[in-house]
Amino acid sequence: MFRLKQRSKGTGSVYQNSRGQWVASIEAGWTASGRRRRITLKARTEALVRKRLAGAQQRIAAEGPTAQKCGSITVKRWADRWLEQRQRIVRPGTYVSDRSGVNRWVVPTIGHLRLDALVPADIRKVASAQEDAGLALATMQRTHAVLGKILSDAVAEGYRVPQNVREAGSPGAGHSPRQSLSAAAAARILAVAITRPDASRWVAALVEGLRPAEALGLTWDMVDLDAETMTLAWQLKALPYVEFRQPESGFRVPRGFESRQIHGAYHLVRPKTRAGSRVIPLVPWLAEALTSWADCAPPSPCGLVWPRSDGNPQSAELDRRQWYEIAEEAKVTVTLPDGNSRRPLLYEARHTAATLLLANGIDETTIKAVLGHSSVLSTQSYLHTDDERTRAALAVSAKMVGLCR
Repeated sequence: MFRLKQRSKGTGSVYQNSRGQWVASIEAGWTASGRRRRITLKARTEALVRKRLAGAQQRIAAEGPTAQKCGSITVKRWADRWLEQRQRIVRPGTYVSDRSGVNRWVVPTIGHLRLDALVPADIRKVASAQEDAGLALATMQRTHAVLGKILSDAVAEGYRVPQNVREAGSPGAGHSPRQSLSAAAAARILAVAITRPDASRWVAALVEGLRPAEALGLTWDMVDLDAETMTLAWQLKALPYVEFRQPESGFRVPRGFESRQIHGAYHLVRPKTRAGSRVIPLVPWLAEALTSWADCAPPSPCGLVWPRSDGNPQSAELDRRQWYEIAEEAKVTVTLPDGNSRRPLLYEARHTAATLLLANGIDETTIKAVLGHSSVLSTQSYLHTDDERTRAALAVSAKMVGLCR
């Protein structure tokens, strides 16, 4: 025989079963078949089972009835499931980045813990592990965002994750380390670059603002030398295999992802946004340089404009290495806020192109079209004000109030 305690309707029931255990049950929504879902909790004492019942009621009130439908699960087990689903819906590059953050930092640090047992300090442990390893703040922020997505998706799936854990603060705010080069520095780099047969590659970066993947994925059929335009509709990406380093396993691509395999893991893929596909004019110098390059460029079976010496796709690593060699020969460095210096990043050539356009009075809408941004807000992050432009603006202001002749 069991003893049933009196209760108010809808607040759950508490009773003692034939084995002497105290049991509490509460309704938590409906099953997929339309039946009522009930949660059952057990404890050795009535006080403890009532405490657990109260906690379940609070969670259902805060997170909805589905928050209790699944049992406990570790962070690693859920992260593995999450990654499996993730690769079906995000671009391959995003998936690889997410997988790296999960497998290198989240799982080794807190993978053994249950989702429902997490505390805010556990979230901070992941950031601390990255900081101890000397990772940049931007990388820490990225991993924190991925972890937040993992936890919010777990709640949507029906697992319980404490709300204060999901609201744990990020590692901190920071600015992008990317900078633009001054016009003088850009000129020194181009002075070195134009002595190379592939000078057009670096002019396309510093003047036309091509992304590295756009440049490496540009094919001759997208270049109209008569009209002096180029169509940027593809980017070169190495797609991840389903099984690491096993080509026979196929490639991880999300639903609806458009790509064309051209060699090994290298594919031509569509830009992330519609604005990324665009037609931009060639400056006269670049049109002439491309005409000359077409006569001496390595023949590419894929029709790539800037391939490797054997005609196959050029890796991003080799592309960056050549940029660093040019910057080193030009003796160009970037000064950091702490006074230290470093070599300029290849992507900073794109920032430089945006700054040069702005310095010449080009409006943001036009710059957006040239760079292939989907909104002016994206463009604004590239528009770094250089010292010369600031000095000129201040001089105009001073002249307007009679301080300059």
